Amino acid sequence: MVNTPVSPTKKVSKLEGIKEKSNFLREPLATELLEETTHFTENAVQILKFHGSYQQDNRDNRVKGQEKDYQMMLRTRNPGGFIPPELYLTLDRLSDEYGNHTLRVTTRQGFQVHGILKKNLKAAVSAIVKSMGSTLGACGDLNRNVMAPPAPFKNRPEYQYAWEYADNIADLLRPQTEAYYEIWLDGEKFLSVEESPEVVAARQRNGNKTIFPDSEEPIYGEHYMPRKFKCSVTVPGDNSIDVYTHDVSLVVMTDDAGTLQGFNILAGGGMGRTHNKEETFARMADPIGYVAKEDVYDVLKAIVATQRDYGDRVQRRHARMKYLINDWGVEKFRAKVEEYFGKSLDPFKPLPDWKYQDFLGWNEQGDGQLFLGISIENGRVKDEGSRQLKTALRRITEQFELPMRLTANHNAILYDIDPSHKAAIQEILKDCGIITNPQDIDALTRYSMACPALPTCGLAITESERALPGILERIQTVLAKLDLASEEIVIRMTGCPNGCARPYMAELGFVGSAPEMYQIWLGGSPNQTNLAEPYTQKLPEKDIEKFLEPLLAYFKQERIPQESFGQFCHRVGFDSLRAFSETYQPIKQRRIRKNQHRVSVPDEMFARLKTASETEKRPMNQIVHEALKAYFNQEKSELGQTEN
Repeated sequence: MVNTPVSPTKKVSKLEGIKEKSNFLREPLATELLEETTHFTENAVQILKFHGSYQQDNRDNRVKGQEKDYQMMLRTRNPGGFIPPELYLTLDRLSDEYGNHTLRVTTRQGFQVHGILKKNLKAAVSAIVKSMGSTLGACGDLNRNVMAPPAPFKNRPEYQYAWEYADNIADLLRPQTEAYYEIWLDGEKFLSVEESPEVVAARQRNGNKTIFPDSEEPIYGEHYMPRKFKCSVTVPGDNSIDVYTHDVSLVVMTDDAGTLQGFNILAGGGMGRTHNKEETFARMADPIGYVAKEDVYDVLKAIVATQRDYGDRVQRRHARMKYLINDWGVEKFRAKVEEYFGKSLDPFKPLPDWKYQDFLGWNEQGDGQLFLGISIENGRVKDEGSRQLKTALRRITEQFELPMRLTANHNAILYDIDPSHKAAIQEILKDCGIITNPQDIDALTRYSMACPALPTCGLAITESERALPGILERIQTVLAKLDLASEEIVIRMTGCPNGCARPYMAELGFVGSAPEMYQIWLGGSPNQTNLAEPYTQKLPEKDIEKFLEPLLAYFKQERIPQESFGQFCHRVGFDSLRAFSETYQPIKQRRIRKNQHRVSVPDEMFARLKTASETEKRPMNQIVHEALKAYFNQEKSELGQTEN
C-alpha cells in the first residue's frame, strides 16, 4: 500500500506521472486542443477524462491501413440526475449539430453525447456549461456523478434531503482547478448555483491532514484519486440507485417529524473486474457507521483522504477503494477513517428492507403537481420508426419547460407537471408512439440494462446495447414456451467485465467474454441486495435458449411462493442447477410466428380492456385469449345441445 499520494520508494503507474505533470489538469490537453488534428495523444486523452470526455472511434468503420474514425463521447455531471429544461434542449441540439443524433442516459444519472469531433468539442462543452450544466468530473480519477433517488416527492422531506446532500457532496468534491474554465470557456467562470457556505467551509477545514492547505486542489492534491470514486445518497428502503455498488453511500436518517438527524454510511462497493484475474472482483459495500448531520462533510473527507493516501497507485486494477477495504478489513478501515475524522463513528442504525423502484408512469408528487416516469430502452434517446422519443421530449420541454431527473436504470422522469397539462403531454407522447403505462411495457425490457459497448467503447469485447433487445425477445420466447410469459427477471448486459450496467447485481447477468460470447452470472435479487455469481464462463450467443430453458424449467418446477428467478438460483445453488440441466429434456413446441394475426377492437372496448389489464395486472392479449376461449367453448356447448 502507498502511504502518501505518490511514494518515492515505489514505481507508481504511468498515469500518476501524467497527472503530476498536468499542472492540475491543464496539459497537454490545452495545447493539443488548439492543434488541427483529428485526435489527442494518449497523455492528453487521460487528462481529457477529468474534463468529462472519452476519446473513442467508431469500430464499425475501422479499415486496415487507414486512420481510425475518431470521435469524442461527452458525459454530463448532474447530481441526483437533475436536468433543467434549458440544459436538455442544449443537449438535444448538440446531439444533432455535433453528435450522432441520439442521447444516452447513463446508469449514473447523466447524459452522454456520442460522435463529437475533436474540432467541435470546445463548442459543445461551452454550450453545456452556459446552459446550467457541467462535464467536469464526469470521468477520471476523482468523485464521479453523485446519485440520489429521482422521485420528486415534495411531501417526503427525506427525498428532499437526499437531493440537497447529493448537490452539496458534488460541490464539496468538485475539482477546484481553474483548468476547466480556462480551456473550455477561455477563463470565464460559470456556476449554475452558488455553493452552500457550509460546503465552502468544510472544503477548507484541515482536520487531521485531510487536505493540502496550500494546493490548488485542497482535497485531491496534484495526483487526485488512485481511481474513480463514486458516491450516492438515498433514503431508507429506496434502492433505486443500487446502494451497495458505490464507494460511499449515505442513507438519510430523520426523526419521526421528518427532521434530518444524520446519515448511515456504507463503503467499499464497486463493479469493475477483469476476466481471468482473480485478484479483481465485484464487491458490495459494507456498513461502516453512522454520523450526525453536522459532521457528514468531515467524515466524507476522511473517507476520501483514506483512499487518496492508502489506495493502490501502483496497480490500477487494484486501485478502487473496495480493494483497500477488502485487504484491510472493515475494522482497520473504519479506524483509519476515524483517525482522519478525529473521533469515533456511531454504530450503523437499523434500516428497513431495500426495494427497487423505477417510478414509471403518472404519479402524484405530493404538492398537487404530477410527475411522469418514461421508460427508455437501454437509455438511448432517439427517433426510430414509429417511436419518436427524441422528438417527444424536445416538444414537451419546449412547450412546458419541465425539469427532468434521470434514473439509475437509465430512464427519465419529468416533474412539476401542472395537472391541467397532463392531457396535452399525454397526446404528444401518443403521437410519438411512446408508452406511458408501465403495465404495457414488456417486463424483461422494463427491468433490463445494457452498456453502449460496440461500436464506440474501446473496451468492449462483444455487443451489448445493440444485442440486448433481440436477446430479450428470445428469452421471452423461452418463457412463453414454459408458461412463464409474465415473469419479471432483472437482466443486465455489458460488453466487457468493467460492469458499467452493474450486471453483477442482476438476477441474470451477461458479461462479454469473447466475440459473440458471454460470461453468465446468476443469483442476484430483484431489489439488488445480494451479489450474483459466475455460472458459466463463455456461453455462445447462439446457445442462449438451449442454456436458459432447463434453468427456467427447474425454476418453474421447484420455486417457492413469491420467489424470483434470481432468488431461486441463489437458494438451490449452482450444483443443483447444473444437475437438473444435464438431465433435462427440451419441450417440443410448434413454432408460432410472433404477431401472426392481428384483430382490431372498437375504441370503447379497447379502453375497457386496458382498464381490466391494469386492474388485474395481466397482459391485454391474455385477457382476450381467455375471453375468446370461453366464447368458443360456450358456442361448442350450445351447438351440442342443438344437435341433441
